[in-house]
Amino acid sequence: MIDAYRKDIDKVFSELKSALPGLKEKEAQERISTHGTNQLTGKKKITAVFILFRQFLNPLVYVLVAAATIKAIVKGPLDALTIFAVLLFMAVVGFIQEFRAGKAMDALLQLSAPKAKVKRDGNVRIIPAKNIVPGDVVILEAGDKVPADGRLFETASLKINESSLTGESLPVEKNIAAIDKDASLGERKNMVYSGTAVVAGRGQFIITAIGMQTEIGKIAAAVQGIKEEKTSLQRSIDNLGHSLIWIILGVCSALVLLGLWKNMAMVDVFMLAVAAAVAAIPEGLPAVVTVVLASGMQRMARHNAIIRKLVAVETLGSTTVICSDKTGTLTLNQMTVQEILVDGKIIEVRGQGYRPEGGFFHDRRNVEVAKGSSLELCLRIGLLCNDASLFAKKETFEIIGDPTEGALVVAAAKAGMKKEVESVHYPRLDEIPFQSERQYMATLHRDGQRKLIFVKGSLERLLPKAKFFIRNSQKQVLNEEFRKEFMNTADAMARKAMRVLTIALAELAPGKEKLTEDDIDGTLTIVGLCGMIDPPREEAKKAIAACHAGGIKVIMATGDNLLTGRAVGSWLGIKGSLSLTGSQLSDMTDETLHAKIEDVSVFARIEPLHKLRIIQAFKSRGAIVAMTGDGVNDAPALEAADIGIAMGITGTDVAKEAADMVLADDNFATIVTAVEEGRAIFNRLRSVVFFLMTTCFGELLALILGIIFLGQASLIPLQILWINLVTGALLAIPLGLEPRVGDELSYPPRSPKVGIIYPGMLLRIGVISSLLGIGAFLVFSWTLRHYEIHEARAMTFCCIVIFEWLVAFNARSDEKTIFKLGFFKNPWLFGAVFVGLSLQLLVIYVPFMHRFFDTVPLKGFEWGIALLPGLLIFIFETMRKIVAPKLYSAGK
Repeated sequence: MIDAYRKDIDKVFSELKSALPGLKEKEAQERISTHGTNQLTGKKKITAVFILFRQFLNPLVYVLVAAATIKAIVKGPLDALTIFAVLLFMAVVGFIQEFRAGKAMDALLQLSAPKAKVKRDGNVRIIPAKNIVPGDVVILEAGDKVPADGRLFETASLKINESSLTGESLPVEKNIAAIDKDASLGERKNMVYSGTAVVAGRGQFIITAIGMQTEIGKIAAAVQGIKEEKTSLQRSIDNLGHSLIWIILGVCSALVLLGLWKNMAMVDVFMLAVAAAVAAIPEGLPAVVTVVLASGMQRMARHNAIIRKLVAVETLGSTTVICSDKTGTLTLNQMTVQEILVDGKIIEVRGQGYRPEGGFFHDRRNVEVAKGSSLELCLRIGLLCNDASLFAKKETFEIIGDPTEGALVVAAAKAGMKKEVESVHYPRLDEIPFQSERQYMATLHRDGQRKLIFVKGSLERLLPKAKFFIRNSQKQVLNEEFRKEFMNTADAMARKAMRVLTIALAELAPGKEKLTEDDIDGTLTIVGLCGMIDPPREEAKKAIAACHAGGIKVIMATGDNLLTGRAVGSWLGIKGSLSLTGSQLSDMTDETLHAKIEDVSVFARIEPLHKLRIIQAFKSRGAIVAMTGDGVNDAPALEAADIGIAMGITGTDVAKEAADMVLADDNFATIVTAVEEGRAIFNRLRSVVFFLMTTCFGELLALILGIIFLGQASLIPLQILWINLVTGALLAIPLGLEPRVGDELSYPPRSPKVGIIYPGMLLRIGVISSLLGIGAFLVFSWTLRHYEIHEARAMTFCCIVIFEWLVAFNARSDEKTIFKLGFFKNPWLFGAVFVGLSLQLLVIYVPFMHRFFDTVPLKGFEWGIALLPGLLIFIFETMRKIVAPKLYSAGK
């Protein structure tokens, strides 16, 4: 039903063809046939077979498969099997990491309440929530989860926690009055929504929407409709693969022409072209990229950042904007008393959240809660005029009841006051429950022979009822001057986004037993004011400062009001000149929003689908957007963002499953560590790509120079495969495990247009690979004049392998020498060189291997010849880093 909140309840019943006793069972069954069940429809699941298959969707893989197939047909299966084995290894690693992705809709399916109390045929029945239909009358009580959307027609102090849907941190008190204007979800006080929870009171409502028609269903549909975009890493790898394909085609064509010009046999020319293709492709790159990202996932997990999608590791490091929900993400989602006005002084209450730890301070000096003091009385009234309770749960503390009342319980606990103890000394006799019309709650307590009335509520309602106030434990007449003092203090607290409660008391007239509203009219004594807020996380403030230092813009999107959003944003240090509400956002065209989005720091009164527009506006300006959140309302934005970050403790299953990353400790500061690690991972990937491309093009150049000037290939295809797969990939993996340098957050994020390869890197690859190719060619040329072809190839083979060992150390950084980085800081690299040396000695000295690799044993002098080019290049590159460290930084 559309706009049920605007219609009179009789009209709602009429349109839904229902009545107060509920539907007839037969009618309910017919409506199930018409409307379906109250369940959410999941999007098509990704099968395990498809996850495995998509690991091979890479241009480099296509060329390798083609080369392997040709090799198998022409020369037998050995080389082909080697290539296929590496491809399979790469696919298995990626498959294992991504197998559990794509379950967002499964979590949504589990969100609906499993049972519901409905009226059918005039009787109350408990039925499965999936069997609810539009027109059903449902009964709600404290602790229930709302099973579907509906219009209330009866309430008794009913409060609903809608924070997971709207982002509003306080429970919403519900009523049954129709609303005669457009209202946001959070303002529809006469409606309840699927998946929200009843905090207090009771009520009855008529179902207006079920399943995918509910607000949660609309979010589910939005999540399904979001198209996944490729990350910058995926685009970079794709671009590299496509570029290599054209290079390979060009080089292979040139080599075929050269071979024919040199009168080589057709089969030899064909195999030479295949060898060139194998040489030009960094076969280990897909596997190494997968391993580097997977190891990054493990490192982040150790720091409480759990990565659910492999490519998200790199995306996080390139993030330029973090769009964060406020409640539970930047704040604790735990209302906390921060200031108390007693005796004309503001008492600061320290300690965060529900943990009963902290203290009371005035002018930075500790304040003792003395027996009989005004502060003790204020805390006691707040504790006993209260239906909430505090309990410990493992290492945390939780509140049962209204969070505002919970804040008063925790404040009293910080003074060592326990509700169960105080209730014995001041037993409750009667009460006037809180109602929005009254805006206060009053309880009657026995104190010896006296009967005291404890009251808490809004200053606007209680100040006119007050005649006295407490100052230094003495009752004084409340004149106009002191009335203004209380009002000014309350205004000052409100400007700091605090919710202000007035604490007061009165004494029941002798002989009376029951409490009425007349008993507090004109008799109240104001004890103090309590200012409370959902406090910002201390660690979030530091994390945001670190984000700003690293060139990352932080945006807050909240369901709270604009005043609260601005105050929290200001305290956290979120930068920006504009703050917008959800209604203002709705009124903006896309063009206007895109023009202003860079200046906005806070979005308030935001509804779920508003966040999608915010994300899309930033993306339209080329930003890489991360979105943090914990509620159902965050799921579409988490899915749409370049990387979605969910809270692991307070987050809903929907948010976790829609996200790319989950913070296990709900700590915003963990994001900073993850961003730092993400940037380090991209630097590692660049080092790996530089290393592999340099060696591949070096081999290719050595091959081409040998054909042009000597009419002989300096390497056979299997030697090239050995260099690329065994030696190259073996060194590339530990190179991808290089520890962080420590300066990752000292520079802005790279432009999304800048991929793994940039102009400076291309120049460096060109220089070093040219030196390698020329050096290897000179070795091959000299040895061919003094040795047989097999010995010449064996020495050239070893020359290139040794060069790879040495260039791997230089590839650790393009600016810092290995001595500045720490010579032994990457022990895995030393281990890989040792393993590589052992394997190379096997190929050279084990007779069984000679037949396959066309090698012969080398003498000491011959090893010296093989070592010389690599050693000279290593020294040259190390000196360059000392003299001109930024030489290859152009476009980085």
